[in-house]
Amino acid sequence: MDEKTAELRDIFMDVSDEETVTETQEEPRGSIADQPDEATIRERLRGVVEALADRYDFDSTFETETYVELVQGFYDEGSDEAIAEELGVSPDEVFRARMDLHLFRGDDTAAPFDVGELRRRRDADDAALADEFDVDESTLAHYRRVVDAQVAARAANYRYRTEFDEICTDAAISGSLTESVTDDGLDEAAEDIETDVSF
Repeated sequence: MDEKTAELRDIFMDVSDEETVTETQEEPRGSIADQPDEATIRERLRGVVEALADRYDFDSTFETETYVELVQGFYDEGSDEAIAEELGVSPDEVFRARMDLHLFRGDDTAAPFDVGELRRRRDADDAALADEFDVDESTLAHYRRVVDAQVAARAANYRYRTEFDEICTDAAISGSLTESVTDDGLDEAAEDIETDVSF
């Protein structure tokens, strides 16, 4: 401690009742303990699913917990087939539920006809459009379901998808932070250590 610092300390001690000049440090912001646990994540997902179900007529008929598992499977990048196998349902049921939940994949609009034209003519007769697009009515119904779900999601300003994104991003961050804490790098560092211990 230099002379000037000592003088300042003495002045402080004269005018203060404190016996130390150490500033109490604030609690650090955020910690792994602050990250949501699995139960919290599922509860938040359940809330979004229930809000969607209250606002829209679902085409699918799963229990709320099944929808929650489907959402988690979707964000784990599971295909409809993989999620269906996990849930014990058909891929078509998973697809319908995804549309209900406004969870879209890039290939959902990969139709053998112009989906934009279907979007512009949503009120047209299915049989007439199927004939015009040269597809069967079940194929047209599949893509109509996608278009209708996209229109509904857009009307809601993608609110529910955004909420799912935020919840599942929090979950991913929590998982990656926990992994990084447990991965201390010692395994890699110890690989080249030769141990020759005899007792």
